[in-house]
Order: sequence, then C-alpha cells, then structure tokens
Amino acid sequence: MAGHSSAVAAHSGNNAFLKIVERLSTLAGWASAAMIVIAVAITCQMIVVRFVLNGSTVWQTEAVIYLVIASTLIGLPYVQRLRGHVNVDLIPISLSPGPRFILAILTLFLSILIVLVMVFYGWEYWAVAWDRGWRSDTVWGVRLWIPYLAIPVGFTLLLLQLIADFVALILCIDKPFGLEDV
Repeated sequence: MAGHSSAVAAHSGNNAFLKIVERLSTLAGWASAAMIVIAVAITCQMIVVRFVLNGSTVWQTEAVIYLVIASTLIGLPYVQRLRGHVNVDLIPISLSPGPRFILAILTLFLSILIVLVMVFYGWEYWAVAWDRGWRSDTVWGVRLWIPYLAIPVGFTLLLLQLIADFVALILCIDKPFGLEDV
C-alpha cells in the first residue's frame, strides 16, 4: 500500500521512563546525523587530497565506511521512535482496535526478543575485539573495538526504544502501530 501512513511518532505522555528513552533516541538521531556529516566532510577531503593534491589517502575510506555503518546502527532507535522503519501497514490498518492491539503486542514482543539476542551477541563480539586487541588489516590499523562498539550501543538503544514502545502501548499512552481508531 503506497502512500502516506497515518502513523505518528511515539508518544511519551508524562511517563519519566518514556521521556528519558525519547531523549536518548533523539540524541542518538543527532549523533547519527553528525556521523553522516563527518563522513561527507572526510569524503570531500579525500577527493581533494587524492585528485587535486595527488596525494595518498590512508585512513579516509576506512573511516567513512565505519562512520556510515555506525550512523546506521546508532540511528536505529531514532527511526523507531519516529516510526520510520519500512513496514507493511495493510494488516494493522484493516484490523479493528482489539486485534490491532494484540498484533502490536505480539510484534513488539517478538522484536524485543530478536533485538535482545542482537544486544547480547553485539556486546560479546565487542568484548572479544577488545580483549584480543583486534586491529584492521589496513595501513591505518584502527583498533576494531572502536567501530564495533556501534553494534551493541545501537542495538541496546533500539532495545530501550522498543521496550518504551511496549510500555507506552500497555499503559495506553500510545496507540497500536501509532494508528488512531477510525
């Protein structure tokens, strides 16, 4: 179903936990945007060094790759808060409020479980890179725990946002899928 959805950003009401998670998700969105801007600036610098000054670029390509990936992962909770992830809303729109609520509970619960697995293995992977002192196989030789930190941090923040969405749904602060009853 192409077109504009009637879903709106997640609500936090007067709930302190929801407000904190909302601020964390917004901060993550700003950090994600800053990483994209930095990656673009590094790309521009790399073009000048390589094609204008005829110099070599040692670290730029790798830094841009890590920044774009980190931006994607750190930006996950902000996009979830704005309900910006790609979804199929044909079924929730066509359901009456009761079944829509049950479907929202089920999908949020399953999403929380899946992201919880990602959080666990993300932190484990980061810890292995930290403990073993992994470095990239490039001339720059960046310590890999630094870019790998985006994996557990991004998924932990996404988990918090999903839990906040679940709490807001249970407390009737937010509507299932952000859809108003017709």
